[in-house]
Amino acid sequence: MTHDHDIVLRPTVAQTAAALNPPPGRIGGDLVVETLAGLGATTVFGLPGQHALGMFDALRRSDLTYVGLRVENNAGFAADAYGRITGEAAPLLLSTGPGALTSLAALQEAAAASSPVIALSSQVPTAGVGGGRHGYLHELRDQQASFRDIVKSVHVVRAPSQIPSAIAAAWESALTAPHGPVWVEIPEDVLLAETVLPVVTPMDAFPEEIVPRPELTAVAAELLATAERPAIIAGGGVVRSDASGKLRALAERLDAPVVTTFGGKGAFPWEHPLSLQSWLEDRHTTDFLEDADVLLVVGSGLGELSSNYHTFKPRGRIVQIEADLGKLESNHPALGIHADARTALQALLETAPERTDPTAAERVRTLLDKVRARLDAQDLGEERRILAAVREALPAGAPSFWDMTILTYWAWSAWPGAMHSAQGAGGLGYGFPAALGAAVADPGGPVLAVSGDGGALYSIAELATAKQYGLPVTWLIVDDGGYGILRAYMTDAFGETTAAATELARPDFVALAESFGVPAVRTTPDTLAADLAKALAEPGPSVVVLPAVLRMFEPTHR
Repeated sequence: MTHDHDIVLRPTVAQTAAALNPPPGRIGGDLVVETLAGLGATTVFGLPGQHALGMFDALRRSDLTYVGLRVENNAGFAADAYGRITGEAAPLLLSTGPGALTSLAALQEAAAASSPVIALSSQVPTAGVGGGRHGYLHELRDQQASFRDIVKSVHVVRAPSQIPSAIAAAWESALTAPHGPVWVEIPEDVLLAETVLPVVTPMDAFPEEIVPRPELTAVAAELLATAERPAIIAGGGVVRSDASGKLRALAERLDAPVVTTFGGKGAFPWEHPLSLQSWLEDRHTTDFLEDADVLLVVGSGLGELSSNYHTFKPRGRIVQIEADLGKLESNHPALGIHADARTALQALLETAPERTDPTAAERVRTLLDKVRARLDAQDLGEERRILAAVREALPAGAPSFWDMTILTYWAWSAWPGAMHSAQGAGGLGYGFPAALGAAVADPGGPVLAVSGDGGALYSIAELATAKQYGLPVTWLIVDDGGYGILRAYMTDAFGETTAAATELARPDFVALAESFGVPAVRTTPDTLAADLAKALAEPGPSVVVLPAVLRMFEPTHR
């Protein structure tokens, strides 16, 4: 009898000959790029540095496409977006010390948003590793320690022969649900060392599939089928596992209203009769969800932004499906099902009987009417008009990437469909470099980036990247003269702002963009839709600047 684990793949004569006679002039860096290509990578992001030059030299001998950004943090954001768009692992090549550390904020966002980024960093020569103070350029006492609290896993290489296995293990870790960034560290001398090892052949690094326990899905199906007022919260895990179709099928089988979290936008059709949309910062929505006697939470940990700032106090039974084991019951007691959203929803579809609730759609309409009435009472027509103009200008299916700015906070609740933002970790500077990464992933259509003037200054250097690669990204910069949301927070909390902290001197963004050779225009709320649509229709990068001071709707969590 032959078992799968007994099968040994024997090399062909040609493969044996090639292995015995590898091409000359290869170094450790070649093993890195050969492994990445063998695992299926086609594109890498990064920034060169002295200790990392072995990897960059090897790129010349590979078929990988290299996209270089101007700041490591922005390169990390671009890789993050590439991973979100493609669902594939995105390699990020970094140097040692300052170069590596500059990527930390981007890797934190990738971790919070479950983006599969493979960060490959150089290290000082092996003789300087181990915590001694040898005085090497870029030396840290323990470089790995700076990343262990952020990434999913750390993989350390100390000899050329370790490179393929370490990268393959990192690849598998990054793509196992929940996806996330991983760290591979290789000393400079290992990257530069000549090697006679065979060329790395294509390999598989299968991510582990996290399947639900059947006794748990049986209980969950029974609870949902017999509930009087079931409801569903769909988080980012639904989007990442490509489970939107299964979610819709289950919601329709159960007649259960669905609200999407800010990270889960696009997981459920916006105009569906069962769609509560994304008004999680509205007390009416919070009340509706608290009233559910069974609440199915899929791919969300019910964190701060998904729980109306932890004011959500459910009274019914919670069923929580989550691939990140640490998030199960982290905020509320639940029937916790550790599983990928796609496999768990499929199990429920196969188990849960049909349920009919003729009042469900009417209750959804009533709730949305209450939300609209609350907004109508706040004189926020300009903000709603600007967001509608952006939606009108963006072609259907074109991705959008949003920085942490007031218009984004509006979009979290009011944008009708999928969007990508830095709401996982909440750092500034995400929108534009992330949009560049998305344009690399799918160069066939336009990509929109949205920033405030404060966030734009974090990534203004990447206008050079956009121009160099001719990437079709239109960057909308909403210029309100400072850190607008912090201005509002301080005024609300203390009665006034610390102007030196919140008010900013800014460049002429139109002139600055044009100095990079990027066409730009200054617009108004009245001309925004037309100007933005025109910019999005043109090839290559463009900038649209909207001077506007926007207000947020009144919070309901206090």
